[in-house]
Amino acid sequence: MNAIDRTSDMPRRQFVALSGALGAGALLTGAGGSASAATGPDPVPGKPSCCPCPTDPIPPGGPNPCPPAQMQSLCGLPSDTDPLWQEVQYCTQGIVPPGGQPPDCLKTTPNYVVLHGRPPSPQHFLLLPSCRITGIECPFLVSPNVANYWHEAWETGRSGGDVPVASPNIGLGINSQSARRYQQLHIHMAGVRPSTQLRLQALEAAGRVAPQPSRWADPQYQALITGADGSGDRTYRVLRLDALTQNLFVLLNQNVVRPLGLAMAGQTLIVVPKMTAMGFARSFYVLNSDSSLPSGTNTCDHLLVY
Repeated sequence: MNAIDRTSDMPRRQFVALSGALGAGALLTGAGGSASAATGPDPVPGKPSCCPCPTDPIPPGGPNPCPPAQMQSLCGLPSDTDPLWQEVQYCTQGIVPPGGQPPDCLKTTPNYVVLHGRPPSPQHFLLLPSCRITGIECPFLVSPNVANYWHEAWETGRSGGDVPVASPNIGLGINSQSARRYQQLHIHMAGVRPSTQLRLQALEAAGRVAPQPSRWADPQYQALITGADGSGDRTYRVLRLDALTQNLFVLLNQNVVRPLGLAMAGQTLIVVPKMTAMGFARSFYVLNSDSSLPSGTNTCDHLLVY
C-alpha cells in the first residue's frame, strides 16, 4: 500500500510532560535499522453510541481510554479529515462524511467500530477505535488506559462473533505507518491460508516459537513464512500467547522495539489463533516484522487473505 505519511514533531515541553506521565517507553521513538517449511495436523473450521471517547473500556483499559490533548500531535486531531476517521464519526455520532457515502456500520460500541474492508468481502473487516488514533506510532497505545482492541477484534471476528470472518483460519493484522493507506488505526480481520496455520504449528513443535514475551526478540524465534499473496518468504518474530488479555502494543514495545533500538512506527503485527482438528486450541501466535530483519516486512498484507 502507498502510505499517506503525516508526521509532526512534538514540542519539547510536551515531550517532557509526556515522558513524566507515561515513562520513557511510552514515547515511541528510535531509529529502525535495516537489517524450511514443515508440516503439521490439517486444521479445520471451527445503535451508534453517543460518545466518541468512551468511558467504559474493555479490560485492560482504564477510566480515560482516549488520547489526551497533548498527544494530538502524534495521535491525530478530532478535526482531521481522514476517510476512515470520518466513517468512525458517522457510526458514533451520526456525522455524515462530507461528499461521501455513509458507511455500513457493522458494529458500533463505545470503544470501537467495525466496518467492511477495502474492497468489501465476507472474509475482510476492519475494527477501528472510536477515539482519534492515527496508528501504531501513537504513544497512547502503550498507556494503561487504552482499550484492548486485539481481544475485541478476535471476539468479533471469530466463528460465532458479531461480524465473523468467513474463513476457517482467521488472522488479525495492523500495518506500519509507512505501509498503511489510511490514517485511523484499523485492525484487519481477515483469513489466513491453511499453510500459514500449518507452518506456525510446525515451528512451535520445533521449539521455534517464543514461549514468553521476554524471549520474543531472540534470533532463534525468527522464522520464514510464505506469503499468501505470492510475494515469497518473509521473516517474522513469532510469539505464543495463551490469551489476548495483555496489551500487545506494550508487549511489542517493551520486548522488541526498545531492546533492539527500533521505531514503533515501523512495525507490523499479526495475530493468528491456533486451530487444530478439534477447533480453536485456546492459544495465539503473535507475529511481528519490520524492515530491519533480513527479508522482513512492515505490512501484514503478505499473510492475510482479503
